[in-house]
Amino acid sequence: MAFEVRITQGKAGDRSGDVYELTDGRVRAEVWPQWGFNCLKWQLRQDDGRWADVLYHMPDWETNPVPTRSGHPILFPFPGRLRDGRLTHDGKAYQLPLNDSTKQHAIHGFTPRNKWRVTDSNGDEEFAFVTGEFSLKKDLPEALPLWPSDFVFSVTYRLYPDKLRVDARVENPGPGRLPFGLGYHGYFRLPGLNEPDIGTSVLQANVAEIWEAENNLPTGWRKEPPAELDFQKPRPIGATALDNVFTKVTGAETRNSGFLEIARLTHPGAGGRLRVLADASFRELVLFTPAHRQAVAIEPYTCSADAGNFAARGIDSGWRVLEPGGEWEGAVEYRWEPAEL
Repeated sequence: MAFEVRITQGKAGDRSGDVYELTDGRVRAEVWPQWGFNCLKWQLRQDDGRWADVLYHMPDWETNPVPTRSGHPILFPFPGRLRDGRLTHDGKAYQLPLNDSTKQHAIHGFTPRNKWRVTDSNGDEEFAFVTGEFSLKKDLPEALPLWPSDFVFSVTYRLYPDKLRVDARVENPGPGRLPFGLGYHGYFRLPGLNEPDIGTSVLQANVAEIWEAENNLPTGWRKEPPAELDFQKPRPIGATALDNVFTKVTGAETRNSGFLEIARLTHPGAGGRLRVLADASFRELVLFTPAHRQAVAIEPYTCSADAGNFAARGIDSGWRVLEPGGEWEGAVEYRWEPAEL
C-alpha cells in the first residue's frame, strides 16, 4: 500500500489548524504545525487492528497542549536550559524570557511553542513526508532582538514502514553570526505494552560520560556516569529518576550509513525494539523520566544544556556558530525492529 498525506483540522488549546497525517494504513504519524511542528503521534497497526503508540502524548493534549510534554518537541536555537536566560555573543549580551519551571532560566528556545509553516508534503511507495519551516523574521519577529541573528530552520519528517526519520536544516540569512544548538525531546514507549510504568522497559544508552549538574544545570565538568545512571549495558529503567545530559557517544556506525546508535529500548514482552540513531553531530543524549513515568524521553542533542555560555568560557559544549550565508544539516532516525529480526 502506498504512503499518502492526509490533512485534517485539529484543535488543541486555543489553536486550530491543519494536522498532517502520514500513513500507509500500517503505520501513521501525526504532525501539528501550529504547536511547534510536533510529531505528536507515531503509531503501528496491531494484529487486532488497533493503533499502538511509539511516541507518547499526554491524554489531555487537546485541552492542555503543553508543547514540551508530548510527542516529539523540537528545541531550537538552544536545547535545555540557558543559565539566567543570558547569552553573550560577539561581545553583545542578550536576555531571554525566564520560562523554565523555576522561572530562573530560559529553556528550549523558540520553536516548540510557536506556529510553523508547512512548505511541502507528499507520499509515494516508500515513504510519506512533511516539511516545516520556522524563522524569527517571518514567524516570531518580536523575538529578533533576543537572538544574535535571524535564522531559517526547516525540519522534514519522513515516515517509512519501519522508521521515522527527522532531517534538519539551518540557514543563516544574516547579517550577524548565528549561534545555535538543536535537540529533540521525544517521549517513547514500546507499542502494545500495557505496563503502567516505564520501569519494566530495558534501556541501553551508548554514552560514556555524563555532564555533572547542579540544580538541573551542567557545571561544565564531564565524568563517568555513576552506577545508578549508567545504562551502557542494557538494564531495566526500574525506579531510576532520569533528568541528565550524557555525552561521548560510543555506538557503532550502522552499515556505513553515517548513523550511530545512541540508544535502544526493549522489553521481554514487546513485539520488537526501538533503536535511536543519529549522525555524529548529535553528540549529546538527554534521558528523562517524566513524573507520570508512562514513557521515557530519549533526546538527541547537538550540544549540552547552557552550551552558549560554556562556549564563551572555552568549554567544548557542541555549540555551533554559522557565518552569514552558512548552512548546516543533521539527521536522526528512530527505527522500529520487530522481534523476529
